[in-house]
Amino acid sequence: MANSLSAKQRIEVNKRNQLRNKAYKSSMRTMYKKCLIAINNADEYNIESVNQLLSLSYSKLDKAVQKGMIHRNTAASKKAALAKAIKKREQSK
Repeated sequence: MANSLSAKQRIEVNKRNQLRNKAYKSSMRTMYKKCLIAINNADEYNIESVNQLLSLSYSKLDKAVQKGMIHRNTAASKKAALAKAIKKREQSK
């Protein structure tokens, strides 16, 4: 239990930031998964929607790095995985 006023305030701020980060990370993961599903099921999705989802995924990943929620190498790895999936899909056609 916090004894000083400033420690209590920090606990409140940390809880607030934790909720905000959790929501943003969740939306980032959701967008990443939606993009992977769209790439793998490209027959059902048109190429414009796949490109739009890819752009949004890249944007979410970059924003998470900018806010310090994930490491830049993690974001780079996820972006590379998306690019690899697109390339694999294009080669199979």
